[in-house]
Amino acid sequence: MFKSIDTTADAAEKGLSEVQKEFDHYQKKFFPERSPEFFCLELNGEAGELANIEKKQWKGRVILQERFEDEAADVAIALMNYANSRSIDLGKAVKEKLLKIEKKRLELKADGLEF
Repeated sequence: MFKSIDTTADAAEKGLSEVQKEFDHYQKKFFPERSPEFFCLELNGEAGELANIEKKQWKGRVILQERFEDEAADVAIALMNYANSRSIDLGKAVKEKLLKIEKKRLELKADGLEF
């Protein structure tokens, strides 16, 4: 159950930061170092593969849930690689972004508008 945006943002920060650190250790131990540009291109390629299967399903093809899960995992891994290569703390960044979104949502709501 949703408690508050602060609780959600704090949980995102803690969880993502912890997973990202562990993933960075794994990546550095077993894989070659690559540039941020490489990981950015990888991220876009993986996101494109996810978008492609969404498009296929939208057009009426049956896509197994496992395909969505596999491609979403690829996107998450590529994002972590990119963030680590740019020294971006995803947990902190997501927390800050969630709080900005909530502030904007509340401002719009006060004006009778939806986000």
